[in-house]
Amino acid sequence: MLMDRARQDLPGLGANEAVHRVVSHNPDSFWAIARRENFSSRERRPEGFQAYLMLNHDGLRQLVAGTFKGTDPDTSLLASQHEKPAGIYIWCTHAWGALSGGMSLTLQKISTPIYRDVDVYSCASTPEGKYTLEGLGFTCGCTYDGAVSETVYKYTRSQPEAASRPLYDNYVADEAAASSVTVARTMEELSRVFSVRSAVYMAEQRCPYGEEFDGNDFSATHLLGYAGQEPAACLRIRYFAGFAKLERLAVRKEFRGHKLAQQMIRAGIEMCRMKGYTRIYGQSEQSLVEWYGQFGFRVPNEARELSFSEFGFVEIVLDVTAHPDAVSIESDPYVIIRPEGRWHTPGILEKSAARDVTRPGAVRQA
Repeated sequence: MLMDRARQDLPGLGANEAVHRVVSHNPDSFWAIARRENFSSRERRPEGFQAYLMLNHDGLRQLVAGTFKGTDPDTSLLASQHEKPAGIYIWCTHAWGALSGGMSLTLQKISTPIYRDVDVYSCASTPEGKYTLEGLGFTCGCTYDGAVSETVYKYTRSQPEAASRPLYDNYVADEAAASSVTVARTMEELSRVFSVRSAVYMAEQRCPYGEEFDGNDFSATHLLGYAGQEPAACLRIRYFAGFAKLERLAVRKEFRGHKLAQQMIRAGIEMCRMKGYTRIYGQSEQSLVEWYGQFGFRVPNEARELSFSEFGFVEIVLDVTAHPDAVSIESDPYVIIRPEGRWHTPGILEKSAARDVTRPGAVRQA
């Protein structure tokens, strides 16, 4: 029924027999979409669908080379349900209006461990399809195994190599990296930061609770360092009009041979540069001034000494250049609203832009 209805809008779709054959080969290939208010477990009334082809190596190469027969795909070019595909091809989308939001939901269905780092490909057969793909973050043109296409769209989901990830966002769950850093974005991650700081400052250094948790934690960015999958270090960054301040660096005792402290400082500096800062401020213990010097920090001539929590400190500063891609008011507006520290990858709000504007603005009563 869904395929017959789709043919009224999209002439030239493959035969129902071909769809049944593909779905029998890999049931993850076809997802029906229903409006929530119309859905009943007893009487299902799907109104649209999203279909995928889980391509193996040969299938993806044929797709990019332009020799793949999409209306009647050979199952020898498709991965089976429990086999990791080389690429996921959006075979067909038929979901008008509000139903288009179901496309994002089906993308969640292909984000299970076997699929989540596989790139997604598509072709735009209608102007609406082109608009939707670009709104979801697809880019036109791709290459694969020597084949080149200027018409196939690609959405990159595979994780880039660690060297190309930002220093402040190179932690990947389930990957066995020796050490990595991420921005704490959830309450669970923030609790990990607080656990590290409690272990270091309160348990080891006997800092009173009220002095360690000083009222600034919800006006700051927190970097969380990992040793493998274990939360091991943290760093707090606060931002002011003309400078950023690095503070609350902590590394759990059992991980202090991993050079995580250096990694955290470098990540913090890069984070500040990405935000456009050119001056970074800190307050170093007297005994650690030389250690901070390895990053370029210096004690300025007008530096003041201070003490708190029974430790003596001195002011240090670092002058840097802003990152060439620093986020500014001239940046793409979608970049500005991406999650903190994830300015290098499309965010959820960009994907939502594919949906129709149904609430252009609230009508205010005089």
